[in-house]
Amino acid sequence: MTVDPQRRPYLADPPGLHTHALENLQFIRATMERSSSFTAVPGKGGVVMGITALIAAYGASRSSSAEVWMARWLMEALLALAIGIVAIFWKARRAQLPVFSVPGRKFALSLTPPLLAGAVLTVALYRADQIQVIPGLWLLMYGTGVMTGGAFSIRIIPLMGLCFAILGIIALLSPASWSNAFLAAGFGGLHILFGTLIARRYGG
Repeated sequence: MTVDPQRRPYLADPPGLHTHALENLQFIRATMERSSSFTAVPGKGGVVMGITALIAAYGASRSSSAEVWMARWLMEALLALAIGIVAIFWKARRAQLPVFSVPGRKFALSLTPPLLAGAVLTVALYRADQIQVIPGLWLLMYGTGVMTGGAFSIRIIPLMGLCFAILGIIALLSPASWSNAFLAAGFGGLHILFGTLIARRYGG
């Protein structure tokens, strides 16, 4: 019996080869995402920010004047900023991720301008005695900043920013008496919702 040298026996793929290939592709994809995206966005920190915002909303609803109302929300903004910064560094350190990587710097540089613009407009509107416009402005500018910064982060971040922006637009078109409820729904509810999703899907 002769064997045709042109004919080679059929070699089946070793068991599990396809599975290993998929695992390798997933690892490569995850590595590329980490190298090109800012992944230290804190989910748990967002939940804490949401809780403090709900507390602030309750306190603001019992304010005796517009000035007291503004002061309580501005204190909440400073507290939320501090919580966010600490949470970012905590998550980055736990995951051994560089905070000041190229994606991290792009995230910060894209997030900051809308927030600064919102701060300047807040002062202008307050001086013009147009405080009723400020809550919608805060939600809209914060959402805009999160969307632009989210372009360099995980996919869920731009969606969160879009939700804030839409809520801000609705607040601007709604009665001023609803403003505190919109702030509670945005800085409280949306932070808790998306913070929980980020914590579950992206590790803390």
